[in-house]
Amino acid sequence: MPVLSLTDLTISFSGPAVLENANLHVDRGERVCILGRNGAGKSTLLKVVSGQYEANSGSVAFPEGGRATCLSQEIPEDIDATVGEIVASGFGAEGEALMALQTNQPYAHASLDPERQWKMERRIESVLKELHLEADMPFNTLSGGLKRRALLGKAIVYEPAVLLLDEPTNHLDIDSILWLETFLLASRLTLLFVTHDRAFLKKLATRIVEVDRGQLHSFRCDYPTYLQRKEELQATEERQRATFDKKLAQEEAWLRKGIKARRTRNEGRVKALEEMRKQRRAWRQSAGSASFSLQQKKHSGAKVITAKQASAAAGGRQVLNSFDLQIMRGDRIGIIGPNGSGKTTLLRLLLGRLEPHSGSVERGTKLQVAYFDQMRALLDDSKTVFENVADGNESVSINGKSRHVMTYLQDFLFTPNKARASLKTLSGGERNRLLLAKLFTQPANLLVLDEPTNDLDAETLDLLEELIMEFDGTLLLVSHDRDFLESTITSLIVLQKDGQVTEHPGGYQDWATRAVQKASPLAKPVSGKNWKERKPRFSNKQREELAALPERIETLDTRKEEIVGTLANPATYQGDSEEVVRLKDELREIDEALDQAYLRWDELERLLKSITSQSG
Repeated sequence: MPVLSLTDLTISFSGPAVLENANLHVDRGERVCILGRNGAGKSTLLKVVSGQYEANSGSVAFPEGGRATCLSQEIPEDIDATVGEIVASGFGAEGEALMALQTNQPYAHASLDPERQWKMERRIESVLKELHLEADMPFNTLSGGLKRRALLGKAIVYEPAVLLLDEPTNHLDIDSILWLETFLLASRLTLLFVTHDRAFLKKLATRIVEVDRGQLHSFRCDYPTYLQRKEELQATEERQRATFDKKLAQEEAWLRKGIKARRTRNEGRVKALEEMRKQRRAWRQSAGSASFSLQQKKHSGAKVITAKQASAAAGGRQVLNSFDLQIMRGDRIGIIGPNGSGKTTLLRLLLGRLEPHSGSVERGTKLQVAYFDQMRALLDDSKTVFENVADGNESVSINGKSRHVMTYLQDFLFTPNKARASLKTLSGGERNRLLLAKLFTQPANLLVLDEPTNDLDAETLDLLEELIMEFDGTLLLVSHDRDFLESTITSLIVLQKDGQVTEHPGGYQDWATRAVQKASPLAKPVSGKNWKERKPRFSNKQREELAALPERIETLDTRKEEIVGTLANPATYQGDSEEVVRLKDELREIDEALDQAYLRWDELERLLKSITSQSG
């Protein structure tokens, strides 16, 4: 018997139904991940299951009894309560009565009988112990990760039939995410969850349910198998629709010819055609694929940012201890660390938006920065989606070509109606897509991304990864998304809560393996077993980069010889003097690029040799 049954569920607000006569049955112990495009209705579905929203029709039932509870995505502010009180509030009115009894406060509702009180107290103690929390700790003094842990206690203390998680890893640091993964895997909770974090999804999901065009499609498999099956289904659907469209076109042509179509013996064919037309109109087309690209500015100088004994302070507190850092053109650097360790502060320091408390930070020449701000400060809530992209202009210039804003927004999956809507109506994922749309109107050679993956759907994440990998400028990326980091960076800056800043070559998994071996408190998960079994490795991205370097060096050398030959020709100086200046500038840039390429080649060769010797 399932623990959750959705039967003929229809949810509609305005426009096409979010869900239309959809069905889903979840068995005890399943961990079901809900996937779908931003705006497809994933969070709405969770709200209906939890009882926050009512469906237009159909039913939500818990055949074995109980109810669903939800782990809040947002952490409430200014709560004057202890952790124990937060967890007890998961019992609702009974929890309030229990707290009143324990603190000798008057309470208007019915009192608890001693047996019920005893059971509730034992359950709260059990949950606090399970979550490694202290009952008397004030909630507002906790870190973000511990606050989320206390809210998890509130969600599970009632022993729900189904626990609902809506983007549970948002705003959590990697250590907290690893703890949550470990806890949920060890528990026997039945989960229905939405996440953009593919590492979290791969680790937890026993089943995938996709929200697509008003229906729920179930895949009883892991995430990689789902991707393969999804691709096969899309190819089959395209073939079927092509066949249908061909048949419809033939029938329309037959009717236009007027071949006695209205004779009695042909009425069936006419009715069949009308039915085909209705079916074609009823199709809800998929939203298509997001399609966007970065405008790449002319190369910056070889040295992008140089920090010497730089430190940062805020509110009278030292946030970052003194550190040295050299960022060269083409570097792809990830920045990780616990919440509150100063990742955004580091970005502001490196970009010149914050003066160093000591030491110096120098920025190179010809820098053009595109900055994806974690606080989304570039967006104006008082404006429409359209107005936000180009500050009210009708067109934007993309790679030298003028494009109408409405057409440009379609590349980011915004329909004309959505483009005219207020920014306040957008979901978190749609806001992030809009910020990317605004950001990518700017030519850049230094791309700075502060938590860009929050709330983005899996397909947009994949596209953003590809775009970043094609970008040949310099990348600074703050993220807690382990898969995203592994796919896009070649080195890491790791921050600790004590202000320490260290640099590590290689990708995220390379660092995590070394960190676990050194028993780093930041990287070590609660269980640690699977991580310790991993061997150091040279990432695929690093292998691709190393393999491409000889060809890049050869191309640069060839162009250098061409320029040297041109500059050696006296006739060159009898023409346009600006052309001579341009060639000399290009020659200087090529020399810098060659130096950087040889340095990077040597660095990767040494890293590969080191990892190979460790593995051997």
